[in-house]
Amino acid sequence: MNPDIYREIKRRILFLEYAPGQILNENVLAKEFGVSRTPMREVLYRLAWEQLARIIARTGTMVTPIEFQTMMHTYQARLGIEAEVGRLCAELTTDDHLEAIRAIRQACLLLTDRKDPGALVDIDRRLRRVVHDAAGNPVLKSVSDQLYTLTFRLWYVTLDKGDWQQEVREMLDEIEATLAGMEAGDGIQTASVRRDALVRHFDRIRAKYLGVPSKVKL
Repeated sequence: MNPDIYREIKRRILFLEYAPGQILNENVLAKEFGVSRTPMREVLYRLAWEQLARIIARTGTMVTPIEFQTMMHTYQARLGIEAEVGRLCAELTTDDHLEAIRAIRQACLLLTDRKDPGALVDIDRRLRRVVHDAAGNPVLKSVSDQLYTLTFRLWYVTLDKGDWQQEVREMLDEIEATLAGMEAGDGIQTASVRRDALVRHFDRIRAKYLGVPSKVKL
């Protein structure tokens, strides 16, 4: 499989440049990237395995629709995993990890009066990288990243809606609470922080995506 093509097509799916439900033409993509159909097919099969696409007989490859019920189930699966990552990262953190999170907090503060969804996504990903590195469990990281990828589009499609400063405040609260738990070396506290932040995150998305009252139980 061609990793560069894979990363680019995956990026287009995640950032909604390919709309949910859109049919991806294998021949057109192969021509765009200057490869034969075989490596392109390998990429599309990999994306199908990751549940970002579906192979439909005699039709092509469809970008997976954003199905809210499926997203809710995925968030439910994330809760225990993110809590365990939080516990480990607090117990195993180093000064370098703490300094990295402090730098992420400063970068997030700069977004308070500057609306930039891409920058906020980058901050979220930077935080996840540090937390996973501190936790030091590659299996947990792999599962966590896969589930995060599945829910990412739902977050991104709603990120431009509602109160931007609230989104930044929520991210800052998550960063600061995670940092406090890690500074204290308190695995139980940090596990609760990571889980509760995910619940609030889903709660906001649900309210914006479905236009219904918040406070949903995961």
